[in-house]
Order: sequence, then C-alpha cells, then structure tokens
Amino acid sequence: MPFIETQDRQIFYREVGRGPAIVLGHSFFCCGEMWRHQVPELAKAHRVINVDYRGHGRSSPVREDFEVYDLVEDSVALLDHLEIEQAVWAGLSVGGMTAMRAALRYPERVSALILLDTDAGAERAWIKIKNRPMGSATRLVGLRPFLPAIVRGMFGSTTCRENRQLVEEWKNRFAAADLESMRHFMAMLMHRDSAVSRLGEIQMPALVIVGAEDRALPPPLSRRIAAGLPNSSLVEIPRSGHLCTLEQPDAVTAAMLDFLERHLG
Repeated sequence: MPFIETQDRQIFYREVGRGPAIVLGHSFFCCGEMWRHQVPELAKAHRVINVDYRGHGRSSPVREDFEVYDLVEDSVALLDHLEIEQAVWAGLSVGGMTAMRAALRYPERVSALILLDTDAGAERAWIKIKNRPMGSATRLVGLRPFLPAIVRGMFGSTTCRENRQLVEEWKNRFAAADLESMRHFMAMLMHRDSAVSRLGEIQMPALVIVGAEDRALPPPLSRRIAAGLPNSSLVEIPRSGHLCTLEQPDAVTAAMLDFLERHLG
C-alpha cells in the first residue's frame, strides 16, 4: 500500500489518473473515502492524490499535540515524494484550512484552491466552550454517546431525513475512529490561528463550495472566505450539510470540474 514516512509517521495516500495534479484533503473524523464520488471523474483529466491525514484512515495514529501547519508539511512532503512541483489543493473542512495555509506558506506549490465547507478563522469561542467537556468525557464513556451530535454536525437535515443508509454508514465509521487521535485533532482545531486577515494575499484562482444546510461550519463562514479572496467564486449546494461530497456528489463534482476546466483548461 502507498505510504510515505514524514515526521516519524506514515501517511497513507491513493494516486490515480494522469494530468495536472490535484491533492485532496478530507474532513475531521473522515478519510479519503469521502471523495469516492469525485475521484473517478477528476482522474479522467488529472493526477489525483487522495490523502488520509495523520490520525485518520490508514495513516499513523496521533499521540502528541500538533498544528494545522503540520498537515501542510505532511502534504508538501507527499508532493515532494511524488515529484509534483505544483497542484490544485482541494480540501473540505480541515482540508480547506490546510489548503489555505499551504497557499500562504508555499504559494509556488499551489496552482488553485477548491475550498469546501471550511473556515478561515480561529475557532469560535462558543464552540470551544461547547466542546471542552467532550475530550475528557470520551476517556470515561467512549465516543458513542456523542455520535448523534457528530452526525448532526456532519450531515444536513435533508440527508438525515432522506438518506439514512449514508448516515448510518458514516456513523459507524465515526465510531471506529481512534479516540486519542481525535482528541489531539480536536485540540488542534480549537487552537488554530486565523487566516482571515491574510486572505487577500492568496492570488491564485479559488472555488468556494458550501452546503446550504451545513451546521458545523455554516455558509456565512464560506461567504467570508469568498469575499476575502481576490480571485474566487462561491457555489452553495442545496439540500446538503457539511459533507457535501457525499450528500450531493453530482452537484459538487460538476462545480469542481467546471472550475478546473475554466482555470486549468
């Protein structure tokens, strides 16, 4: 299986297709499987690099604190390993946070951005207060008591009502997550810096996509990103929550392909 060694851990990735490179970053609690509907279409004209972030999927678990910039370094190390000088960075949630910071730290490595259901700011104060008890409580009772809240954050009301099979599949995936890795990942999210004031420095083309029913990172946060980026467009996906790539895959894929065709030919 394809792994790279970076920062004393293994990062798992999948590579498919030929053409201009696009690196995919996933959401907290997920893995590269959340791009399963987009990868086959993207791979028709692109070299698709689908990453499992540290602590997720098949990558090594996390046993120490880290920063969002460490995810940038993991991804850059992967591109170096594959001898890819520049790529489109597409990321949902944490993946989008990583992509924006890659564009700021390594602009020469980023040809364009696709930012889905994400946030450029620091964590909101009320979210920090709300999530504070979860870290210690999971040590005592595990993750299962929190699964209903996680599901509500990840999926829109339409999906919860009309696609129970999808919700149950990913509820089981969330339940199987490595708890210690998730605690460290949540700590990273709670303490991340804000990139809002620096969005104007990001000059490459950007597409911002958000599910209209996203409760975890609601549409106003994506609108703020689109307003701050000098060369961006915004697409809101109806009937979709946070995991829009799974909830409304056809609409998301179409928006991504249209953007790539317009900006990369």
